[in-house]
Amino acid sequence: MPAYTDLRDGSILVTGGANGIGTAIVRAFHAQDALVYFCDMDAAAGEALAGELGERAVFTRVNLTREAEIVRWVKQVTKTGKPVRALVNNAARDPRMTLESMSVKDWDDLFATNLRAYFLMARETAPHMADGAGAIINLASITFHIAPAEMSAYVATKGGALGFTRSLARELGPRGIRVNTVSPGWIMTERQLKEFVTPAVKRLIRRSQCVPALLRPEDIAEVVLFLASDASRAITGQEILADRGWAHS
Repeated sequence: MPAYTDLRDGSILVTGGANGIGTAIVRAFHAQDALVYFCDMDAAAGEALAGELGERAVFTRVNLTREAEIVRWVKQVTKTGKPVRALVNNAARDPRMTLESMSVKDWDDLFATNLRAYFLMARETAPHMADGAGAIINLASITFHIAPAEMSAYVATKGGALGFTRSLARELGPRGIRVNTVSPGWIMTERQLKEFVTPAVKRLIRRSQCVPALLRPEDIAEVVLFLASDASRAITGQEILADRGWAHS
């Protein structure tokens, strides 16, 4: 993993950091000697990860569908006055629901987690970023491009994340704060391997990608590190498809 010295001692906020891609992102920033604050609803996993990594990784249980909890968490993290170096909006749910079975509550709950929380985290965090030294990375998904069935609500939230990124990059750009999206391909997280990735699915992935090697959470974490660092200072308002070429056209 490259060393991004500008991230050393920087305050990093990561949502959904206790499992999957989020855990890899927390570990990656921690390896850069950053101070990583991460939240999740899975308190057991979050506390275990923080305990393993030590004092430079701080876990808080936060329900991202509740505005008050987001406000309280960011206030707690920033009370020392130390600027926030980067925000990674990672937390999301990806249920499979047919149009006929989906209720208004299902739709609204998914948008609350997958998109409204991105807005709230950005609103609360951006004022604590130093001009010229802040980055927001929003996680979207390859599903926006390949549009699988029975994921219309999820795909809509990820399309919203892309639009949010583009407009927010324009709004925060005058302060030198960059906003980008990472859209992962199909990542071999523990949950995906347990619930969805059969041998047939692995064959599909390898056929669909330009590079057939299966993607790991660590692959996405390295893209996020790059976008948080000064190495990507020329990049904002963009979507990075980290999918080994699945959505290649």
